[in-house]
Amino acid sequence: MPYYRATGREEEVFLAAHAERLPVLLKGPTGCGKSRFVEAMAHRLERELVTVACNDETSAADLLGRWLVRGGDTVWQDGPVTRAVRDGAILYLDEVAEAREDVIVVLHPLTDHRRELFVDRHAEQLVAPPEFQLVASFNPGYRRGPKELKPSTRQRFVGIDFTYPEPAVEAEIVAREVGIDAAVAKRLVGLARKVRSLSELGLAETVSTRLLVNAARLIRAGVDPRVACVHTVVAPLTDDPEVAGALRDIVHLVF
Repeated sequence: MPYYRATGREEEVFLAAHAERLPVLLKGPTGCGKSRFVEAMAHRLERELVTVACNDETSAADLLGRWLVRGGDTVWQDGPVTRAVRDGAILYLDEVAEAREDVIVVLHPLTDHRRELFVDRHAEQLVAPPEFQLVASFNPGYRRGPKELKPSTRQRFVGIDFTYPEPAVEAEIVAREVGIDAAVAKRLVGLARKVRSLSELGLAETVSTRLLVNAARLIRAGVDPRVACVHTVVAPLTDDPEVAGALRDIVHLVF
């Protein structure tokens, strides 16, 4: 089972929403555990998980399906959303706010009492089976060209808020995920907390738990902790030489 450390009552709420056939919206910063949470819940419920990484290039046709020519015949191929509904899977739309408006419109009937999906190109209307669940995530604090879900869309979901765990819990997560010494995990979390507190750096994103796990993996592989943090924390966060220098100074203070 994918490792997930609960930090509140998110598991209870998710399982209740699944039982009541309600869609769920996971809100929180990048790399705080939203995707891992969905993986853990799908495993616990013994349901297939179909994940779609949303972006502004993805059309409704990409998600619903299309006609293809194979060996001289024209055949229909389900897209990931159609397949998830047909198979009664858990459909996870990662960063749904990045999706095009035509995608959101297609999904609306799946999020209310109808639980239906109309596949217009295939002239087919699917009714989701009881075990199907729609889960979406987005980062409300994303500051580079922020996109927001419309209130009419957000109100269709049960909302679960995520944030970075408390220091002791985050250190436990990093140590458990990678298998490194607890003292090293604690110092990595200390680094993250120092950077997260410095809003004056103007970072579009801050240090996520995901970045700490990446740093821990390099350290486990034998890379010097300072070098590991520069390449897994500093480099992904900024290209600005001054900001990068400030972040490297923090790394040297911690390690």
